[in-house]
Amino acid sequence: AAILDKVIEKEIETVAVVSHPLFETDTELNKGMQPIDKSVFSMSQREAEIHQANLQHLCRLCGGSFKTDPYKRSHPVHGPVDDETQALLRKKEKKATSWPDLLARVFKIDVKGDIDTIHPTKFCHQCWTVVQKKLNNSPCEMFSPRKSPVEWHPHSSSCDVCGASLCGVKRKQQVLNPQLSKKLRRVSGRANKIRQIRNPKQVNQKSLMKIIASCKKIHLSTKILAVDYPADFVKSISCQICEHILADPVETTCKHLFCRACILKCLKIVGSYCPACRYPCFPTDLVSPVKSFLNILNSLPVLCPVKDCQEEVCLGKYCHHLSRHKEVEDKEGYVYINKGGRPRQ
Repeated sequence: AAILDKVIEKEIETVAVVSHPLFETDTELNKGMQPIDKSVFSMSQREAEIHQANLQHLCRLCGGSFKTDPYKRSHPVHGPVDDETQALLRKKEKKATSWPDLLARVFKIDVKGDIDTIHPTKFCHQCWTVVQKKLNNSPCEMFSPRKSPVEWHPHSSSCDVCGASLCGVKRKQQVLNPQLSKKLRRVSGRANKIRQIRNPKQVNQKSLMKIIASCKKIHLSTKILAVDYPADFVKSISCQICEHILADPVETTCKHLFCRACILKCLKIVGSYCPACRYPCFPTDLVSPVKSFLNILNSLPVLCPVKDCQEEVCLGKYCHHLSRHKEVEDKEGYVYINKGGRPRQ
């Protein structure tokens, strides 16, 4: 009976605790937690979708907006290259066929491991033109919006992508002052006139370059060509400095061809510019021409200048042919020495 009384007393105490107003409020709060969690989750999902939608309007490489381009041009980061770029790659005899490989070469950015929720999936037309200029070795100055690649991060409360899209304001176009523009035109016109007037005491540039190169004994003259080619073709296979047949040819960014030895001498003595067009040029900018051009150059028929030979030889095999003549001369000289009564070596 005593034990039963104790059990009943405990049950009454537990009932009193449950019926306490503080406990009731706690249970009500716990019940109301579920809808709050669901609303938070739905809000974060919406923000992620908005963030992804904002990314679609940005360039993967430079971070610029497609809205600034009046034609709204964009190109996919992944997938095969377009027809124009493909034609240019074939011209340059390069093997890259997909955008990820090409972008990795030009911009040094690996886009293969990109995630759609973090990285944009397209790049702007401005970056596309940079790729074209890089492949084409264009003399125009390459414009890149940013020196360092853009870092992309997942969406957060202090997200730059979403913040910029909300707070973005269009810049007003600056109206040019007509008086200033007239002054600029006058100054530029005078400068062009001064450039056009040549100094009569100016030294002939070509003769100076030839003296600097001084490669008559090293390089071959165009007169030993076996076929009477057109003048334009002969000019295309000859050096712009010494006017001999190209030996170890190199190409500048402005598309002019020189012998490696000639151009390096001129850059060292005259200055860092192209001798043909005076465009800025440095030894690091020199590139070997396309393989197909080198094949044409090496297959040109050349007459051997040695007396009583006059054999037609390919330019690529010319050195090997001359080495045979030297071997014969050395043997003849060796026999002549022995006949003179000198001891054999």
